[in-house]
Amino acid sequence: MRDVLPELMGWWRSGATVGVGTVVATFRSAPRPPGASMLVGPDGTAVGSVSGGCVEGAVYDLAESVVESGVPVLQRYGVSDDDAFAVGLTCGGIMDVWVEKVDQGRFPELGDIAADVEAGRPVALATVIEHPDPTWLGRRLVVRPPDATVPDDSGGETPAATPRTSGTTATLGSPRADAAVHDDALGLLAAGHNATLTYGPDGERRGEGMRVFVWAFAPKPRMLVFGAIDFAAAVARVGSFLGYHVTVCDARPVFATHSRFPEADEVIVDWPHRYLAAEADAGRIDARTVVTVLTHDPKFDVPLLEVALRLPEVAYVGAMGSRRTHDDRLARLREAGLTGDELDRLSSPIGLDLGARTPEETAISIAAEIIAGRWGGSGEPLAATRGRIHGEPVPSPAS
Repeated sequence: MRDVLPELMGWWRSGATVGVGTVVATFRSAPRPPGASMLVGPDGTAVGSVSGGCVEGAVYDLAESVVESGVPVLQRYGVSDDDAFAVGLTCGGIMDVWVEKVDQGRFPELGDIAADVEAGRPVALATVIEHPDPTWLGRRLVVRPPDATVPDDSGGETPAATPRTSGTTATLGSPRADAAVHDDALGLLAAGHNATLTYGPDGERRGEGMRVFVWAFAPKPRMLVFGAIDFAAAVARVGSFLGYHVTVCDARPVFATHSRFPEADEVIVDWPHRYLAAEADAGRIDARTVVTVLTHDPKFDVPLLEVALRLPEVAYVGAMGSRRTHDDRLARLREAGLTGDELDRLSSPIGLDLGARTPEETAISIAAEIIAGRWGGSGEPLAATRGRIHGEPVPSPAS
Protein backbone atom coordinates (compact mmCIF):
# COMPACT_ATOMS: atom_id res chain seq x y z
CA MET A 1 0.00 0.00 0.00
CA ARG A 2 2.91 2.36 0.63
CA ASP A 3 3.46 2.85 -3.12
CA VAL A 4 -0.12 3.91 -3.80
CA LEU A 5 -0.73 5.82 -0.57
CA PRO A 6 -0.33 9.32 -2.09
CA GLU A 7 -3.02 8.65 -4.70
CA LEU A 8 -5.26 6.96 -2.15
CA MET A 9 -4.94 9.91 0.23
CA GLY A 10 -5.78 12.39 -2.53
CA TRP A 11 -9.10 10.66 -3.16
CA TRP A 12 -9.74 10.01 0.55
CA ARG A 13 -9.24 13.68 1.49
CA SER A 14 -11.61 14.75 -1.27
CA GLY A 15 -14.33 12.56 0.19
CA ALA A 16 -14.30 10.10 -2.70
CA THR A 17 -14.75 6.34 -2.52
CA VAL A 18 -11.98 4.02 -3.69
CA GLY A 19 -11.81 0.29 -4.35
CA VAL A 20 -8.62 -1.18 -2.90
CA GLY A 21 -7.25 -4.63 -3.71
CA THR A 22 -4.28 -5.89 -1.69
CA VAL A 23 -2.21 -9.04 -1.89
CA VAL A 24 -2.48 -10.64 1.56
CA ALA A 25 -0.87 -14.04 0.96
CA THR A 26 1.20 -15.68 -1.77
CA PHE A 27 2.10 -19.26 -2.62
CA ARG A 28 4.80 -20.54 -4.97
CA SER A 29 5.96 -17.99 -7.55
CA ALA A 30 3.43 -15.20 -7.14
CA PRO A 31 4.85 -12.03 -8.76
CA ARG A 32 4.03 -9.43 -6.05
CA PRO A 33 4.60 -9.70 -2.28
CA PRO A 34 1.99 -9.34 0.47
CA GLY A 35 1.09 -5.68 0.84
CA ALA A 36 1.15 -4.84 -2.87
CA SER A 37 -2.00 -2.86 -3.64
CA MET A 38 -4.07 -1.68 -6.57
CA LEU A 39 -6.59 1.18 -6.45
CA VAL A 40 -9.67 1.77 -8.54
CA GLY A 41 -10.51 5.45 -8.25
CA PRO A 42 -13.90 7.15 -8.48
CA ASP A 43 -13.15 8.14 -12.07
CA GLY A 44 -12.22 4.58 -13.02
CA THR A 45 -8.48 5.21 -12.88
CA ALA A 46 -6.37 2.18 -11.90
CA VAL A 47 -3.26 2.81 -9.81
CA GLY A 48 -0.72 0.23 -8.69
CA SER A 49 -0.49 -3.50 -9.30
CA VAL A 50 -1.17 -6.75 -7.49
CA SER A 51 0.33 -9.17 -10.00
CA GLY A 52 2.35 -7.33 -12.62
CA GLY A 53 -0.50 -7.59 -15.11
CA CYS A 54 -1.76 -11.18 -14.77
CA VAL A 55 -5.00 -10.60 -12.86
CA GLU A 56 -5.33 -6.82 -12.78
CA GLY A 57 -8.41 -6.91 -15.00
CA ALA A 58 -10.21 -9.34 -12.70
CA VAL A 59 -9.27 -7.37 -9.58
CA TYR A 60 -10.42 -4.15 -11.26
CA ASP A 61 -13.86 -5.65 -11.97
CA LEU A 62 -14.08 -7.08 -8.45
CA ALA A 63 -13.13 -3.73 -6.90
CA GLU A 64 -15.90 -1.97 -8.84
CA SER A 65 -18.36 -4.59 -7.59
CA VAL A 66 -17.18 -4.20 -3.98
CA VAL A 67 -17.49 -0.41 -4.16
CA GLU A 68 -21.07 -0.82 -5.34
CA SER A 69 -22.06 -3.43 -2.75
CA GLY A 70 -19.90 -2.28 0.15
CA VAL A 71 -19.14 -5.91 1.02
CA PRO A 72 -15.40 -6.78 1.15
CA VAL A 73 -14.19 -9.92 -0.61
CA LEU A 74 -11.19 -12.24 -0.14
CA GLN A 75 -10.43 -13.77 -3.55
CA ARG A 76 -7.84 -16.39 -4.47
CA TYR A 77 -6.17 -16.27 -7.89
CA GLY A 78 -4.08 -19.02 -9.43
CA VAL A 79 -3.52 -20.89 -12.66
CA SER A 80 -6.64 -21.99 -14.46
CA ASP A 81 -6.25 -25.48 -15.91
CA ASP A 82 -8.67 -24.68 -18.70
CA ASP A 83 -7.32 -21.29 -19.70
CA ALA A 84 -4.26 -20.08 -17.80
CA PHE A 85 -4.30 -16.74 -19.59
CA ALA A 86 -7.90 -15.83 -18.84
CA VAL A 87 -7.68 -14.76 -15.21
CA GLY A 88 -5.01 -16.91 -13.59
CA LEU A 89 -1.37 -16.26 -12.85
CA THR A 90 0.61 -17.44 -15.84
CA CYS A 91 3.76 -17.67 -13.68
CA GLY A 92 2.27 -20.62 -11.79
CA GLY A 93 1.80 -18.82 -8.50
CA ILE A 94 -1.21 -18.45 -6.24
CA MET A 95 -2.22 -15.39 -4.27
CA ASP A 96 -5.03 -14.18 -2.06
CA VAL A 97 -6.30 -10.65 -2.70
CA TRP A 98 -8.39 -8.69 -0.22
CA VAL A 99 -10.69 -6.19 -1.92
CA GLU A 100 -12.47 -3.51 0.09
CA LYS A 101 -14.26 -0.18 -0.19
CA VAL A 102 -12.37 2.73 1.36
CA ASP A 103 -13.69 6.19 2.19
CA GLN A 104 -13.59 8.55 5.16
CA GLY A 105 -16.61 6.95 6.79
CA ARG A 106 -15.27 3.41 6.64
CA PHE A 107 -11.66 4.30 7.38
CA PRO A 108 -11.49 7.55 9.39
CA GLU A 109 -8.01 6.86 10.78
CA LEU A 110 -6.36 6.58 7.38
CA GLY A 111 -5.21 10.19 7.59
CA ASP A 112 -3.27 9.55 10.81
CA ILE A 113 -1.71 6.40 9.35
CA ALA A 114 -0.62 8.27 6.23
CA ALA A 115 0.89 11.01 8.39
CA ASP A 116 2.88 8.39 10.31
CA VAL A 117 4.14 6.78 7.12
CA GLU A 118 5.16 10.11 5.61
CA ALA A 119 7.00 11.12 8.79
CA GLY A 120 8.80 7.77 9.07
CA ARG A 121 7.01 6.78 12.28
CA PRO A 122 6.33 3.03 12.65
CA VAL A 123 2.68 2.00 12.46
CA ALA A 124 0.91 -1.27 11.69
CA LEU A 125 -2.58 -1.76 10.31
CA ALA A 126 -4.33 -5.06 11.08
CA THR A 127 -7.48 -5.97 9.12
CA VAL A 128 -9.76 -8.99 9.58
CA ILE A 129 -9.96 -10.65 6.16
CA GLU A 130 -11.65 -13.94 7.10
CA HIS A 131 -13.99 -14.87 9.96
CA PRO A 132 -16.97 -17.17 10.59
CA ASP A 133 -18.99 -14.09 11.59
CA PRO A 134 -19.29 -11.83 8.50
CA THR A 135 -19.73 -8.77 10.71
CA TRP A 136 -16.03 -9.05 11.71
CA LEU A 137 -14.80 -8.70 8.12
CA GLY A 138 -12.96 -5.45 7.50
CA ARG A 139 -12.56 -4.53 11.15
CA ARG A 140 -9.24 -2.84 11.81
CA LEU A 141 -6.75 -2.24 14.55
CA VAL A 142 -4.01 0.40 14.29
CA VAL A 143 -0.91 -0.57 16.26
CA ARG A 144 2.00 1.67 17.20
CA PRO A 145 5.02 0.95 19.42
CA PRO A 146 4.59 2.11 23.02
CA ASP A 147 6.99 5.05 22.52
CA ALA A 148 5.48 6.21 19.23
CA THR A 149 3.72 9.54 18.76
CA VAL A 150 0.48 10.36 17.01
CA PRO A 151 -0.97 13.67 15.80
CA ASP A 152 -3.11 15.48 18.37
CA ASP A 153 -6.00 17.85 17.76
CA SER A 154 -3.77 20.91 18.02
CA GLY A 155 -1.53 19.78 15.19
CA GLY A 156 1.27 18.66 17.50
CA GLU A 157 2.12 15.17 18.69
CA THR A 158 1.23 13.18 21.78
CA PRO A 159 2.59 9.81 22.98
CA ALA A 160 0.69 6.77 21.73
CA ALA A 161 0.74 4.64 24.88
CA THR A 162 -1.90 2.20 23.65
CA PRO A 163 -2.87 0.81 20.26
CA ARG A 164 -5.43 2.89 18.39
CA THR A 165 -8.29 1.32 16.48
CA SER A 166 -10.11 2.38 13.36
CA GLY A 167 -13.22 1.50 11.44
CA THR A 168 -16.82 1.51 12.65
CA THR A 169 -16.08 -0.47 15.81
CA ALA A 170 -13.69 0.27 18.67
CA THR A 171 -12.01 -3.14 18.50
CA LEU A 172 -11.57 -6.09 16.17
CA GLY A 173 -14.36 -7.74 18.07
CA SER A 174 -13.07 -8.77 21.49
CA PRO A 175 -10.34 -7.82 23.98
CA ARG A 176 -8.73 -11.23 23.49
CA ALA A 177 -8.46 -10.75 19.72
CA ASP A 178 -7.17 -7.22 20.18
CA ALA A 179 -4.45 -8.34 22.58
CA ALA A 180 -3.24 -11.21 20.39
CA VAL A 181 -3.15 -9.19 17.18
CA HIS A 182 -1.58 -6.19 18.91
CA ASP A 183 1.36 -8.25 20.20
CA ASP A 184 1.94 -10.03 16.88
CA ALA A 185 1.66 -6.80 14.90
CA LEU A 186 4.37 -5.22 17.04
CA GLY A 187 6.63 -8.16 16.18
CA LEU A 188 5.98 -7.76 12.46
CA LEU A 189 6.54 -4.04 12.74
CA ALA A 190 9.94 -4.59 14.36
CA ALA A 191 10.92 -6.91 11.50
CA GLY A 192 9.38 -4.71 8.80
CA HIS A 193 7.34 -7.59 7.34
CA ASN A 194 3.71 -7.79 6.18
CA ALA A 195 1.92 -11.05 6.92
CA THR A 196 -1.42 -12.82 7.26
CA LEU A 197 -1.91 -14.26 10.75
CA THR A 198 -4.33 -17.03 11.75
CA TYR A 199 -6.26 -17.27 15.02
CA GLY A 200 -9.35 -18.85 16.45
CA PRO A 201 -12.59 -16.88 16.04
CA ASP A 202 -11.99 -15.03 19.34
CA GLY A 203 -8.24 -14.53 18.86
CA GLU A 204 -7.21 -17.92 20.22
CA ARG A 205 -3.53 -18.59 19.54
CA ARG A 206 -4.06 -22.24 18.68
CA GLY A 207 -7.09 -22.01 16.53
CA GLU A 208 -8.42 -21.39 13.06
CA GLY A 209 -11.25 -19.42 11.58
CA MET A 210 -9.98 -15.85 11.76
CA ARG A 211 -7.30 -14.49 9.42
CA VAL A 212 -5.85 -11.03 9.94
CA PHE A 213 -3.61 -9.22 7.47
CA VAL A 214 -1.02 -6.89 8.98
CA TRP A 215 0.57 -4.07 7.00
CA ALA A 216 3.79 -3.18 8.83
CA PHE A 217 4.67 0.37 7.83
CA ALA A 218 8.14 0.41 9.35
CA PRO A 219 10.56 3.24 8.54
CA LYS A 220 12.73 2.61 5.50
CA PRO A 221 15.61 0.20 6.09
CA ARG A 222 18.99 1.90 6.27
CA MET A 223 21.93 1.65 3.90
CA LEU A 224 25.15 3.03 5.35
CA VAL A 225 27.74 3.84 2.69
CA PHE A 226 31.20 4.52 4.08
CA GLY A 227 33.70 6.21 1.79
CA ALA A 228 32.87 9.30 -0.27
CA ILE A 229 34.16 8.02 -3.61
CA ASP A 230 32.63 7.77 -7.08
CA PHE A 231 31.51 4.20 -6.41
CA ALA A 232 29.68 5.44 -3.31
CA ALA A 233 27.61 7.85 -5.40
CA ALA A 234 26.44 4.98 -7.60
CA VAL A 235 25.73 2.75 -4.59
CA ALA A 236 23.74 5.56 -2.96
CA ARG A 237 21.73 6.01 -6.15
CA VAL A 238 20.88 2.31 -6.39
CA GLY A 239 20.18 2.07 -2.66
CA SER A 240 17.69 4.92 -2.88
CA PHE A 241 16.04 3.22 -5.86
CA LEU A 242 15.66 0.03 -3.79
CA GLY A 243 13.89 1.94 -1.03
CA TYR A 244 16.68 2.38 1.51
CA HIS A 245 17.30 5.46 3.63
CA VAL A 246 20.84 6.10 2.44
CA THR A 247 23.57 7.67 4.56
CA VAL A 248 27.01 8.45 3.15
CA CYS A 249 29.73 8.92 5.76
CA ASP A 250 33.37 9.94 5.41
CA ALA A 251 35.84 11.68 7.68
CA ARG A 252 37.06 13.97 4.88
CA PRO A 253 34.83 17.06 4.58
CA VAL A 254 36.17 17.99 1.15
CA PHE A 255 34.67 14.79 -0.28
CA ALA A 256 31.60 14.25 1.94
CA THR A 257 29.30 16.89 0.49
CA HIS A 258 25.65 16.91 -0.52
CA SER A 259 26.53 18.18 -3.97
CA ARG A 260 28.56 15.01 -4.65
CA PHE A 261 25.82 12.73 -3.29
CA PRO A 262 22.50 14.36 -4.19
CA GLU A 263 20.53 11.11 -3.97
CA ALA A 264 21.69 10.25 -0.43
CA ASP A 265 19.24 11.11 2.33
CA GLU A 266 22.07 12.40 4.48
CA VAL A 267 25.82 12.99 4.19
CA ILE A 268 27.82 12.79 7.41
CA VAL A 269 31.33 14.07 8.08
CA ASP A 270 32.73 11.85 10.83
CA TRP A 271 35.13 9.01 11.38
CA PRO A 272 33.19 5.96 10.11
CA HIS A 273 33.77 3.72 13.13
CA ARG A 274 32.77 6.48 15.53
CA TYR A 275 29.60 7.28 13.59
CA LEU A 276 28.54 3.62 13.33
CA ALA A 277 29.14 2.99 17.03
CA ALA A 278 27.10 6.06 17.96
CA GLU A 279 24.23 5.01 15.69
CA ALA A 280 24.25 1.51 17.21
CA ASP A 281 24.28 2.92 20.76
CA ALA A 282 21.32 5.13 19.84
CA GLY A 283 19.33 2.11 18.62
CA ARG A 284 19.28 3.21 14.99
CA ILE A 285 20.86 0.01 13.61
CA ASP A 286 18.61 -3.01 13.18
CA ALA A 287 18.37 -6.34 11.37
CA ARG A 288 17.42 -4.60 8.10
CA THR A 289 20.48 -2.31 8.03
CA VAL A 290 23.10 -2.89 5.33
CA VAL A 291 26.66 -1.60 5.64
CA THR A 292 28.91 -1.02 2.62
CA VAL A 293 32.56 -0.14 3.22
CA LEU A 294 34.06 1.37 0.06
CA THR A 295 37.17 3.26 1.20
CA HIS A 296 39.57 0.25 0.95
CA ASP A 297 41.92 2.17 3.25
CA PRO A 298 43.03 0.26 6.39
CA LYS A 299 42.97 3.29 8.67
CA PHE A 300 39.26 3.69 7.94
CA ASP A 301 38.22 0.12 7.16
CA VAL A 302 39.67 -1.86 10.03
CA PRO A 303 38.24 0.19 12.94
CA LEU A 304 34.92 0.41 11.11
CA LEU A 305 34.70 -3.32 10.43
CA GLU A 306 35.60 -4.07 14.04
CA VAL A 307 32.41 -2.26 15.00
CA ALA A 308 30.23 -3.51 12.12
CA LEU A 309 31.06 -7.20 12.40
CA ARG A 310 30.37 -7.22 16.14
CA LEU A 311 26.90 -5.71 15.84
CA PRO A 312 24.32 -8.32 16.90
CA GLU A 313 21.76 -7.11 14.36
CA VAL A 314 22.77 -6.13 10.85
CA ALA A 315 21.64 -7.62 7.55
CA TYR A 316 24.81 -7.21 5.51
CA VAL A 317 28.41 -6.02 5.82
CA GLY A 318 30.39 -5.72 2.59
CA ALA A 319 33.83 -4.23 1.97
CA MET A 320 35.41 -3.16 -1.32
CA GLY A 321 38.95 -4.05 -2.29
CA SER A 322 41.16 -6.41 -4.25
CA ARG A 323 41.80 -9.95 -3.06
CA ARG A 324 45.17 -8.82 -1.74
CA THR A 325 43.47 -5.99 0.14
CA HIS A 326 40.94 -8.48 1.47
CA ASP A 327 43.65 -10.84 2.78
CA ASP A 328 45.49 -7.96 4.44
CA ARG A 329 42.23 -6.71 5.96
CA LEU A 330 41.42 -10.14 7.40
CA ALA A 331 44.85 -10.38 8.98
CA ARG A 332 44.43 -6.98 10.63
CA LEU A 333 40.97 -7.89 11.88
CA ARG A 334 42.23 -11.15 13.37
CA GLU A 335 44.97 -9.18 15.14
CA ALA A 336 42.22 -6.93 16.49
CA GLY A 337 40.57 -9.97 18.07
CA LEU A 338 37.67 -10.73 15.77
CA THR A 339 36.53 -14.35 15.81
CA GLY A 340 36.07 -16.65 12.85
CA ASP A 341 32.28 -16.40 13.14
CA GLU A 342 32.46 -12.62 13.09
CA LEU A 343 34.75 -12.60 10.06
CA ASP A 344 32.42 -15.01 8.25
CA ARG A 345 29.79 -12.24 8.23
CA LEU A 346 31.99 -10.10 5.98
CA SER A 347 31.25 -10.05 2.23
CA SER A 348 34.61 -9.19 0.67
CA PRO A 349 35.47 -8.52 -2.06
CA ILE A 350 32.05 -6.89 -2.11
CA GLY A 351 29.33 -7.81 -4.63
CA LEU A 352 28.44 -10.68 -6.94
CA ASP A 353 30.61 -11.72 -9.85
CA LEU A 354 28.99 -9.80 -12.72
CA GLY A 355 32.24 -8.74 -14.35
CA ALA A 356 31.42 -5.18 -13.29
CA ARG A 357 33.88 -2.38 -14.05
CA THR A 358 32.16 1.00 -13.88
CA PRO A 359 30.83 2.51 -10.64
CA GLU A 360 27.27 1.93 -11.84
CA GLU A 361 27.92 -1.71 -12.73
CA THR A 362 29.66 -2.24 -9.40
CA ALA A 363 26.69 -0.73 -7.58
CA ILE A 364 24.40 -3.23 -9.32
CA SER A 365 26.77 -6.04 -8.27
CA ILE A 366 26.62 -4.88 -4.63
CA ALA A 367 22.84 -4.48 -4.73
CA ALA A 368 22.49 -7.95 -6.22
CA GLU A 369 24.44 -9.46 -3.35
CA ILE A 370 22.33 -7.61 -0.80
CA ILE A 371 19.11 -8.78 -2.46
CA ALA A 372 20.35 -12.36 -2.66
CA GLY A 373 21.20 -12.32 1.03
CA ARG A 374 17.83 -10.90 1.96
CA TRP A 375 15.80 -13.49 0.07
CA GLY A 376 18.15 -16.46 0.14
CA GLY A 377 19.04 -16.28 -3.56
CA SER A 378 21.96 -18.26 -4.96
CA GLY A 379 23.26 -15.61 -7.35
CA GLU A 380 23.11 -18.17 -10.15
CA PRO A 381 21.31 -17.50 -13.45
CA LEU A 382 17.66 -18.47 -13.06
CA ALA A 383 17.98 -20.57 -16.20
CA ALA A 384 20.49 -22.76 -14.34
CA THR A 385 18.28 -23.27 -11.27
CA ARG A 386 15.13 -25.19 -10.44
CA GLY A 387 12.26 -24.58 -8.07
CA ARG A 388 10.77 -21.30 -6.90
CA ILE A 389 11.83 -18.03 -8.47
CA HIS A 390 10.72 -15.76 -5.62
CA GLY A 391 12.34 -16.35 -2.24
CA GLU A 392 11.26 -15.86 1.35
CA PRO A 393 13.01 -13.47 3.76
CA VAL A 394 16.07 -14.98 5.42
CA PRO A 395 15.88 -14.86 9.24
CA SER A 396 17.97 -12.13 10.78
CA PRO A 397 21.08 -13.04 12.81
CA ALA A 398 19.20 -12.28 16.00
CA SER A 399 16.19 -14.48 15.11
